[in-house]
Amino acid sequence: MTTSPDPDFDASMMRRALDEARRSVPSPNPPVGAVVVGPNGDVVAQSFHERAGDPHAEIGALAAAGAQAQGGTLYVTLEPCNHTGRTPPCVDAILQAGITRVVIGSLDPNPGVAGGGAQRLVDAGVKVDVGVAGAEARTLIAPWTKYITEGLPHVALKLALSLDGRIATRSGASKWVTGPEARAKVQELRARHDAVAVGIGTALADDPRLTVRDVALLPGGRHPVRVVFDSRLRVPLNSRLVQTSRDIATWVLAGNDAPEAAEQALVDAGCAVVRVPNSAEGRVDVGAALRLLASQGIVSLLVEGGAELAGSLLATRLADELHAFIAPILLGPRGRPGAVDWAGPDTPVEAPRIVDPRWELCGRDAYVSGPLAFPSKQ
Repeated sequence: MTTSPDPDFDASMMRRALDEARRSVPSPNPPVGAVVVGPNGDVVAQSFHERAGDPHAEIGALAAAGAQAQGGTLYVTLEPCNHTGRTPPCVDAILQAGITRVVIGSLDPNPGVAGGGAQRLVDAGVKVDVGVAGAEARTLIAPWTKYITEGLPHVALKLALSLDGRIATRSGASKWVTGPEARAKVQELRARHDAVAVGIGTALADDPRLTVRDVALLPGGRHPVRVVFDSRLRVPLNSRLVQTSRDIATWVLAGNDAPEAAEQALVDAGCAVVRVPNSAEGRVDVGAALRLLASQGIVSLLVEGGAELAGSLLATRLADELHAFIAPILLGPRGRPGAVDWAGPDTPVEAPRIVDPRWELCGRDAYVSGPLAFPSKQ
């Protein structure tokens, strides 16, 4: 690997590539962006991997650059592939284009290919620098990194609660604890994930649609898959989820002992019913469910409730980030408690917490988000 001749310029070009990558929605592939800079230092092309099966970001950028790529530098957020998948190896195209230097944000975390693309470029005489804007590049692909290394989707947990930690009044009314601005933010969160999930309690209490109302938010018009954790298949056939299941993919995760008649009725209505092993408590085993979702190409999952499902994800340390919306209201001690139902930590030191929390206002509500950390027991 070589030392960058101009760190500031390299950083600016990599951030430009990262901006391209943020337009990318290629699940189950990682988001990638690329920029081609000609020998004279001018940007001649840029691209991103739009969707799975389409040309990779490097291929798109090199094709747009044409002969201007000769002798130039390629900036790419993720190590170029050196293997054949749905598309040919990107390394071949880089060498054929006459690129003399490649700047990489992050090496490929895929254990089977990590470093192979970069090493082949080096072996072919191309100058390679790795790690420019590396932290940003790794953050961008964090969901895919978990998916490819652990066989699990990246799980974002969303909570909406009052100042005193309640999710509904004593009568069970929950519409609306938070305001319209917070609900609009949730729409954006849904649009950024491959799937949105709720537990059967939330499905019964709220009859949600779990859709993205503003189709302009949807990359390529693709709605996230809707998932219901429903061990006994209690979701009603007249619910909005089931009634719209022929239009938007709806998966119901059921326990092994759920009634077969209920399964057939849901399948006939347009849902996909998937059997998952039961946990010791008789619920759908969340670990097994997540592995199943990953096997079906779900890289990122947004969980919106309920309390038991959220608690299971925290108890098993399978939640990766938290999005909490806190309304400036008090619902009282007889209000419905807890957006999370679990035993919790023994001490505050052991409590899961948001790392580097980001705080903002959504209308009158506070919104805090960030990756979750689970401290070791003392």
